[in-house]
Amino acid sequence: MLKTSPELMRRLRLAGMVVCTVACAALLPLGAVGAMFSPLVFDQGANLFNPLAWLGFLLMIGFWIVCILGPFVAWVFWTRNRHDMAWAALSVPFVWAFLLAGVLQFIPA
Repeated sequence: MLKTSPELMRRLRLAGMVVCTVACAALLPLGAVGAMFSPLVFDQGANLFNPLAWLGFLLMIGFWIVCILGPFVAWVFWTRNRHDMAWAALSVPFVWAFLLAGVLQFIPA
């Protein structure tokens, strides 16, 4: 079994934080375009009274904001040596994206 030093583990965690931050930055333009097109969930008349359509609308509007705030808050926690909270904050944009994709599947076209 390989033994890893604490310094190597710290560097790997730091590299993971950087990779996830870059991924959030790459998702940011997608979130901005989604926010612009978010009113399209109400194209069908009955969707105005559909709670899932409203949830999808709010998730689409908030996605680009979460892509900005998630990494920012994560790096603040990282500098304060609260690594678990940093990873939790950094995972929020990805969880948000999966939730958004799941909700949008059930909105009638």
